[in-house]
Amino acid sequence: MLRPRVWILVLLGLVGGVFSGTFGAGGGIILVPLLVTFAGLDQRRASATSLLAILPSSVAGGITYLANGEVDLLAAGVIAVGAVAGSLIGSALLKRLPLPALTWGFIALLVIVAARLLFVEPVRGEPLEFSFGVAIAYLAIGLVMGITSGLFGVGGAVIAVPALVAGLGISDLIAKGTTLAVIVATSVTGTLANRRTGLVDVRTALIVGGVAAVAAVGGAYLGLALPAKLSTVLFAVLLVLTAIQLSVRAIRSRGRG
Repeated sequence: MLRPRVWILVLLGLVGGVFSGTFGAGGGIILVPLLVTFAGLDQRRASATSLLAILPSSVAGGITYLANGEVDLLAAGVIAVGAVAGSLIGSALLKRLPLPALTWGFIALLVIVAARLLFVEPVRGEPLEFSFGVAIAYLAIGLVMGITSGLFGVGGAVIAVPALVAGLGISDLIAKGTTLAVIVATSVTGTLANRRTGLVDVRTALIVGGVAAVAAVGGAYLGLALPAKLSTVLFAVLLVLTAIQLSVRAIRSRGRG
């Protein structure tokens, strides 16, 4: 396999890191198509490599949000439990359910959520008061986050941030910081699961991840500086772009089929 040039990987790391810090997205949403297009990796190898590459940027971005008091560690822990369980369920369902129908259903959901976010202006303040009902909601968010990750190779921010902001009324900054903390846990477990598959390009992941970790700090401060409404609108745009990316992937898969 022809190895991508270092300068290309550096640029990919910069882009992924800024997205990670700004949107609490881990960077995987943007990194996977970039690795396929510019680094020459196939879809499966790109997904596995991205999972390792986003770990440093998620840690760096999460620490930046934590230092500014924008991470709910209790919420992150509960959501992570659901996300890890959901990823196992998603991987199992992948072998049994008709993926095309599920994919288009998920694309429709992303567009609906994006439209919903355009009418929501988050109130920046304290984390949501913890209760039994809130804990169940966190677990449910984690489960959906994990299941969609297992089925479609996306998840994280595209599920958790809109659910926390539009569903539970949490500050967009706390939602982003908390999601990054969850992504740290899920990327570790996912990478450990992938280590025996031989799909992870360690060299690419280390270069991209190292650069992304530095860029994520700047991205996090950008996210902290953005007005709440503008931040929400930009995240809605990110959801639409994700829906477009999944649509293109689904159409191409159908064509090959």
